[in-house]
Amino acid sequence: MRVVIAEDNVLLAEGLSLVLTSSGHEVVSRVTTGDGFVRAVAEHRPDVTVVDVRLPPSFRDEGVRAALRARRDRPDLPVLVLSQYVEGTYARELVADGARGVGYLLKDRVARIGEFLDALGRVAAGGTALDPEVVKQLLARRAGPLVTLTPREREVLGLMAQGYANGEIAERLVVTDRAVHKHVGNIFAKLDLPPGDSGHRRVLAVLAYLEG
Repeated sequence: MRVVIAEDNVLLAEGLSLVLTSSGHEVVSRVTTGDGFVRAVAEHRPDVTVVDVRLPPSFRDEGVRAALRARRDRPDLPVLVLSQYVEGTYARELVADGARGVGYLLKDRVARIGEFLDALGRVAAGGTALDPEVVKQLLARRAGPLVTLTPREREVLGLMAQGYANGEIAERLVVTDRAVHKHVGNIFAKLDLPPGDSGHRRVLAVLAYLEG
């Protein structure tokens, strides 16, 4: 995969580059600002991007804003956002903005190389990948229609939010694919999601999860 990285921390940027190149990917551009990221995306047309939430000059939300700007020009742009802390608002904005190809990981997760690369691959393929700690904290604050879900359905929805397909969820929960399919159907029904494309409904379910 061809990757653009937006990260102002030199050590982290170097580490990301090393991990990616060692895994057979190509880092086509490394930038340190939001404007630089938007320009790099337009110039290199990467397969996936990795963006820090906070970039110069104010170190607030420049990375997220840049990702949203880039996705307005290229709606299918896969974006994996890195953050030092759990900031649910940013996760919601990203998923709501472009439904597919979005990830949100805590920076500590990068040190777990296998998990990082797995999340990056899911995002590049158009899926979602939310950090398990983000999922855990958001679930602790659940409200609205989510309260109608059973504990198992909330567990399945949490794994959906992390980007896992039904077969992977079945393996993690040690249940059958049929059982997971039933739970997912119940989730769609309880969240009153319209019939149609299953992939889109999964994203809508994740949005409901985040907004809860």
